[in-house]
Amino acid sequence: MKVVAGRRSAVLASRVAETLRAELALSEFRHFPDGELYTRVLDDVVGEDVLIIQSTPTDTDFICLLQLIDACEGARRISVVIPYFGYARQDRRFEKGEAITARALARTIDADEIFTINIHNERVMQYFTPPVKNLDAGALIGGYIKGLNLQDPLVLAPDGGAKALAEGVASSGRMEWDWLRKNRIDADKVVIEEKSLDVSGRDVIIVDDIISSGGTIIEAAKVLRQNGAGRIYAGCVHGVFVRNALLRLNRAKISVFSTDTIESIVSSVSVAGLIGDALL
Repeated sequence: MKVVAGRRSAVLASRVAETLRAELALSEFRHFPDGELYTRVLDDVVGEDVLIIQSTPTDTDFICLLQLIDACEGARRISVVIPYFGYARQDRRFEKGEAITARALARTIDADEIFTINIHNERVMQYFTPPVKNLDAGALIGGYIKGLNLQDPLVLAPDGGAKALAEGVASSGRMEWDWLRKNRIDADKVVIEEKSLDVSGRDVIIVDDIISSGGTIIEAAKVLRQNGAGRIYAGCVHGVFVRNALLRLNRAKISVFSTDTIESIVSSVSVAGLIGDALL
């Protein structure tokens, strides 16, 4: 097998190649003067089994994924790992005339098999034509938390949508868990409902599949501190971190970590082993 790294997932692809003891193919990416992306796989992959790894947090990253698949034409088998599938939150139509963008994008991916990791809504999986499997990084996050030497830790979901992840993270590390209720005002502002929590003197780890602006985490931290919590951590599978999210979280004295589905300075947990296990 040859592992082909997308421009967004170079480090993760290298780790997966090492896990699988597979060859890491070289790729080249640049932009034409008009802004169009140029993508080339430098290694010969004709007749090979190919594993393409590319997250798609931006439109250009999705174009890159499609280019990589096309560039590997002639491969014996193409497996695609999309660690973070962008647009997964646009999975339904709320107003007449809206595009179901997750569906539109999923239908463009031509491969023999597809893997995602903690896709925001599993409803999106029905839109892919090839067989697709959604991998769960919850146990990896739980293992990382166990190594932080925390005081009577509590794993907390910031809203009902993250309950399943919080439960999985907590159970893997034999920790307690709970959840809060969130009311969204607009794209950037949320209100966390007051809730009596047994967090006095305890370290709390807020977990979510995605941290974008950080607003939900910051509001949850306020509630926790009002209830006497100790140190507060925020962990996620996909660290989108738009605009100044990391700065705002740091100013709120929240320690942040994520996996490397989107590579960043706080990617402390690698999903390489998770991907490798799924392919072995």
